[in-house]
Amino acid sequence: MRVIALRRYPVKSMLGEEVAEARVGAAGLDGDRTLAVIDSDTGFVATAKHPRLWRRLLELAAETDGRVFITFPDGTRLAADDPEAGARLSDLLGRAITVSGIRPDGASVERPDPEDVLDNGVSAVVPAQTLQIGQGTPGHNFVDHSPIHLISTATLDHLDIEAIRYRPNLVIATPPGTGAFVENHWLGREIQFGDAGTGARLRVTLPTPRCAVPSLAHGTLPRNPQAVRAVMAGNRVDVAGLGKAMPCAGAYAEVVRPGTLHLDDPITVS
Repeated sequence: MRVIALRRYPVKSMLGEEVAEARVGAAGLDGDRTLAVIDSDTGFVATAKHPRLWRRLLELAAETDGRVFITFPDGTRLAADDPEAGARLSDLLGRAITVSGIRPDGASVERPDPEDVLDNGVSAVVPAQTLQIGQGTPGHNFVDHSPIHLISTATLDHLDIEAIRYRPNLVIATPPGTGAFVENHWLGREIQFGDAGTGARLRVTLPTPRCAVPSLAHGTLPRNPQAVRAVMAGNRVDVAGLGKAMPCAGAYAEVVRPGTLHLDDPITVS
């Protein structure tokens, strides 16, 4: 098995960037989800999980070279800390917002049930659960739970859906014949990258529950409800802390040993 895609998302819920290598530490990939849009009225972290309010975040792309830049739908590229960027984001999203680089204690998002979104539409008013983010990750990054999210080609090939819709940090190429949702069988196991003595090592912590995000338009990709419906039909898993079986694809992982990840790194699961 090997790494065939390595991605980071400098601003939560915006499109991200592919990289050839990235340092990984306890808080995740360097540059990943270091910023988030915060709703000035509610204090919630903005996420396209709540598409009625925030789906247009997926029209924006973020990249970082140490400073984060945001590209708007009209092609304008601004530094995230430029006051003009904040004003343009407020105009685009239709809400007063700030851009933050510090995940406060108790930082939370609103997450409707994806079935409600699929049944009623992205603009419908549907109930939303409040979930605290980053509970499996130290530091200030705005990850949903654990610092790394990964998915296998076995799962993606079975779903026949673009990887970008599931927003993984890592896409792992699995051998031909590997069963779909193989990540379910990696829970509690460790993934070694490169050299066993020096390479980074992760431990798989949880299956990744799927929200409405994969079904939404991503940049030029149109809406595709099947990206969520296929997971609902194929893989419902009990997730610790959520109290019920959830549609899951991919897995979260924590960092056992920091290091640098590279495209084409060989990996072993033990």
